[in-house]
Amino acid sequence: MKLFFYLVVCIFSICSQAKVSLPKVQVYSYSPGEFGKNNTLICRVSGFHPPDISIDLLVDEDKMTEGKQSDLAFEQGWMFHLMKSAHFIPQMGKKYSCRVKHMQKTQTFVWEPDM
Repeated sequence: MKLFFYLVVCIFSICSQAKVSLPKVQVYSYSPGEFGKNNTLICRVSGFHPPDISIDLLVDEDKMTEGKQSDLAFEQGWMFHLMKSAHFIPQMGKKYSCRVKHMQKTQTFVWEPDM
């Protein structure tokens, strides 16, 4: 019985220390952003908790269909990070962005070319 009580106290202690942390989002390209040249759009999301999150890369408001997403990983303090990337050819007049949904809150972060 003591062991059960000890386990319950430990679990409660761990859960109470876990707090909601909003993600830090970085949107950038692998190479300098030049229109008409092959590149990779990268969205890095870090420092968030809990791990319930979704990431979409967008061209204007349409999802980029091809791309890769890293496995969800954690850092010190049980903060998580994730990365999503896709090849693209930047075109003038198009908006490239990363949409992140975490804990029912959705935010969009826009990529700025180096022009």
